[in-house]
Amino acid sequence: MLIKFMGAAQVVTGSCFLVEVGGIKILVDCGMFQGPKELKELNYRDFTIPPGSIDFVLLTHAHIDHSGLLPKLIKHGFRGRVISTSATADLCEIMLPDSGHIQEMECERKNRKYRRAGRKLIEPIYTAEDGLNALKYFERVKYGEVISLTPQVAVRFLDAGHILGSSIIEMWVKEGEEETKLVFSGDLGNYNQPFINDPSLIFNADYVIMECTYGNRLHKHKANKKEYLKKAVIDTYKKGGNLIIPAFAVGRTQDIIYEIAELQREGSIPILPIYIDSPMAISATEIFKRHPGVYDNETNRLISEGVHPLRLKNLHFSVTAEQSKELNTMPGTNIIISASGMCDAGRIKHHLRHNLWRPECTILIVGFQAMGTLGRRLVSGEKLVRIHGEEVAVRAEIRNIDGYSAHADQEGLLDWLKHFKKPPKRVFLVHGEAEAAHELAELINVKLNIPTTIPELMQEFVLTAGEETSIEILRETYNNVLQKIEHFLQGDVSQRDCQTLLSQLKDLERWLDTAI
Repeated sequence: MLIKFMGAAQVVTGSCFLVEVGGIKILVDCGMFQGPKELKELNYRDFTIPPGSIDFVLLTHAHIDHSGLLPKLIKHGFRGRVISTSATADLCEIMLPDSGHIQEMECERKNRKYRRAGRKLIEPIYTAEDGLNALKYFERVKYGEVISLTPQVAVRFLDAGHILGSSIIEMWVKEGEEETKLVFSGDLGNYNQPFINDPSLIFNADYVIMECTYGNRLHKHKANKKEYLKKAVIDTYKKGGNLIIPAFAVGRTQDIIYEIAELQREGSIPILPIYIDSPMAISATEIFKRHPGVYDNETNRLISEGVHPLRLKNLHFSVTAEQSKELNTMPGTNIIISASGMCDAGRIKHHLRHNLWRPECTILIVGFQAMGTLGRRLVSGEKLVRIHGEEVAVRAEIRNIDGYSAHADQEGLLDWLKHFKKPPKRVFLVHGEAEAAHELAELINVKLNIPTTIPELMQEFVLTAGEETSIEILRETYNNVLQKIEHFLQGDVSQRDCQTLLSQLKDLERWLDTAI
């Protein structure tokens, strides 16, 4: 069995892992790369394997960095089966066409400039129509249901506690008389989130492909995040400006509304107009209402008492572009929640352009900001940013509450892994920047005594149920180390390569000690 890391390797986005066994090709996720220009450009490259040769795509959840290249895969020849939970399929119904629409709009905006400059015009990776076309390939499964993909491969989806419908995927692979179990964590959720349950616990696996987005961080405001939200609302109200909250349309938007609703019921904050300014977030909120079957007990208790957290009298929806523009001319204090969560696309960029320069306003960042995104630059303290070709001074107050992250932090990731009754043979860390991955790998090695690998983009490994597995990985690592040493001697190596080399040398040392 072969596993190839085609995305989310030493970066947070672009989730895509190929499992190949007995001529069957399975992709776990097919996500877009987000962040700096060099990462986004990876979305335009040709697929390294023919899309028509892929038999299955298993989606852990609907976020674009996990599902966003599926329409491109289909556009270029994929005709297999896409398997996900029902909630993930419903969310993809709005997210994939919306992703295509955003690409069309961005291309149209850039092409207006390119025409004037006499430059070559660009095309979107895929269109809204391509996003709609992708939906007919979806098949829906329930949590806990074992699905036989082939006589060799069976899978099961369990609740990852990240967003509505998010999944951990268990995969059993038979090769002859041997069976190997892989576990793909997807994005593991933060504990005690609104609406959804905590991540499911897994007790056994041979190999774990685990996310490490917050591998080197603890959520600072986990215990008192609602208090920080309360203070942001009150302080902005006193200043008389707008509270702008960039939030992912799926998950984060609904969580923030849930918390604001609770603060209002307590009488802790003034009742202010709340606007969801994202057509996708509006549709996602309706989908949330349709899936009470996956809500946690607390949310279902509130609903049984006649209090629905997503139905507030002061909650308004801005559907059209005209309604969105009107928000930037409205007096007083308004709470505007808009996508994208990393401030990299969509209507949030317009609201930032109109509010960043106003000292009476507050920009409240409530989620992870990938390297190179506008959100990351704001959190880092930049005082001048460029939005749609215009330089904007940052005079508004920038606040950050990372307790609302839908990702488990370092403590949560380690706790999830500790529940394995028999330690896995190996953990592969993905969905994390290099620094986060290396810090978590060291902790897993030291505290849990589990061999840990941080794969590089397009790196592949042979996995088997037998003892020769470590030898295969050892050989792969040995070749990679030799290659990096050659680059090092030639002076052609980056700091990131040095970190990877150091980690691989430690792996070699540990394996040799074990062998001896």
